[in-house]
Amino acid sequence: QGNRTTPSYVAFTDTERLIGDAAKNQVAMNPTNTIFDAKRLIGRKFNDAVVQADMKLWPFKVISDNGKPEVQVEYKGETKAFYPEEISSMVLVKMKEIAEAYLGQRVSNAVITVPAYFNDSQRQATKDAGVISGLNILRIINEPTAAAIAYGLDKGKRGERNVLIFDLGGGTFDVSILT
Repeated sequence: QGNRTTPSYVAFTDTERLIGDAAKNQVAMNPTNTIFDAKRLIGRKFNDAVVQADMKLWPFKVISDNGKPEVQVEYKGETKAFYPEEISSMVLVKMKEIAEAYLGQRVSNAVITVPAYFNDSQRQATKDAGVISGLNILRIINEPTAAAIAYGLDKGKRGERNVLIFDLGGGTFDVSILT
């Protein structure tokens, strides 16, 4: 749709699966089957305090599969359950398709960014989402580090220096120091 960002939303309907803007645009009509915030579930246990608190706020249902959270939806007339990695992989597949259409060639490798506060389990689950989507994940890097690289601070043009990177997110404020 010409936007610079794609919302991490996946919606399930009686006839199709929607991803990104299309999913977000219909959330009011289909709240229980529109999944967002998978990033808050990924790599966590069902009984994690964050998961339990967030569940009270989400319109969609989160169930436990042997202690691992799954989102439960109605899709094409059937009850289905998906792990957060699967939901994230659906968004990644869409992003891969957008990149391939733009570049006019196949995309197989990716670097995925995660919040600086992600633990090892969350990082591995994010990597798993990338693998499920058919991508070869070269590296998982912190979002503030990615911002610094995008700005060219990794080039080391002016000798040694220390750089403080502020990442003011929607719900977090991350700070990284690059030396």
